[in-house]
Amino acid sequence: MKTTKRLDAALEKLYTAFHNNTLNAECCNHCAVGNICNNTDSWKHLSDEHGSLQLNYVGLVHENLGRKFQGYSPLELLKIEAEFLKGCGYKLPLNYRNTKPKDPTSKETLFKGLCAAVAILCFLDGIKNVMDFYPLLQKETEMPLLETAQ
Repeated sequence: MKTTKRLDAALEKLYTAFHNNTLNAECCNHCAVGNICNNTDSWKHLSDEHGSLQLNYVGLVHENLGRKFQGYSPLELLKIEAEFLKGCGYKLPLNYRNTKPKDPTSKETLFKGLCAAVAILCFLDGIKNVMDFYPLLQKETEMPLLETAQ
């Protein structure tokens, strides 16, 4: 499967963060987009609320100028982060009033968020979801079963 340079870079950063236990939905440096942006929080100035899909003035200026951050537009970054947070079980936008997962740092919670982030990353690049294992399982079940000797 052929992927894009920005997708490869984003996937590598997210997988590394997940396996190094440095993925954290509630930290702007270590959330999905924070990791994609090299563990910086500069992207958070593109909107007024963490998890919002609404660009603020700064975000609109960058978007209208065609600026890219690690290959992604400001609106794409907000979409990636929103999907990651929703995948983790957060109600958006992220704040103290809205619901959040019982264990936000558990591997299971973060894996669900990672899967959601990977899905939107693939969608943005027009690529089939690299985490979709269903076709592999389907081919496996179509294989003839070996007969056991009796």
